[in-house]
Amino acid sequence: MSSSLLAYRKHHARPKLRAALTLAAIAVAALGLRFCAFGQDVKKEVRIAAAADLQSVLPALAPIYEQKTGVKLIISYGSSGNLATQIISGLPVDLFLGADYTFPEKIVAADLADSQDAIPYAYGTLVLWTRNDTPFHPLSLDALSDPRVQKIAIADETRAPYGRAAVAALTHMKLYDQLKPKLVIGENIAQAGQFVQSGNAQLGLISLTMAMSDRFKSTGSYVLVPKVYPEIRQCAVVLAKSDRRAEAHAFLDWFLSSPIQSSLPKLGLAPVQ
Repeated sequence: MSSSLLAYRKHHARPKLRAALTLAAIAVAALGLRFCAFGQDVKKEVRIAAAADLQSVLPALAPIYEQKTGVKLIISYGSSGNLATQIISGLPVDLFLGADYTFPEKIVAADLADSQDAIPYAYGTLVLWTRNDTPFHPLSLDALSDPRVQKIAIADETRAPYGRAAVAALTHMKLYDQLKPKLVIGENIAQAGQFVQSGNAQLGLISLTMAMSDRFKSTGSYVLVPKVYPEIRQCAVVLAKSDRRAEAHAFLDWFLSSPIQSSLPKLGLAPVQ
């Protein structure tokens, strides 16, 4: 190849090379912007593992918070025991809202919380609930001893604080041994509620939050169970390894604020403040 031809090709190749490098730089910059924007979007989400009794509470509150702050709440529900086990095993969440203090304290004991103690956010209440089409009306606690009762739904006492409360209440009323063969055990309080609402049980010992939800209010009635069971002090922890701890604490602070606490009784919870 002649020197003149080589020089010609080098001369005409430089603009193309410069153009290619410029396009590559623009592409890298755009990709970086997308990663940056994606990171910002992620940090506007808070992942919450919530006890099953909050299934009618958080849907009422989450839209208010999301509209106020622009932070999206990604909520998954389950029994407090199962959620605590999953979190200890590595479930990626930012905030755990338990149905008592014992399971959040397990997160603290595993050195996975960013606080030395679980943080109380509400108190729960146990009720007896039945459908409108059962013969147990007007409903009272005497229905528990009615010989027509074949099945009574409660949550699993080993995994669900409301199940533990139900067993404690029945034991205190000296009914547990008599009724144990009739008990239908749900994995969590939501499943226990489904058993009685579907007719697979005639009575259910469930949370006041469920009994006061639109679905349960329209299909049945409830009576309060006397406070003969351990206090249901519902607590939260923020996960220490979360990269959204500030956002998680901001939501918890909002939940603990006076306006939200004062609204909790309408949703079946008692305020802690």
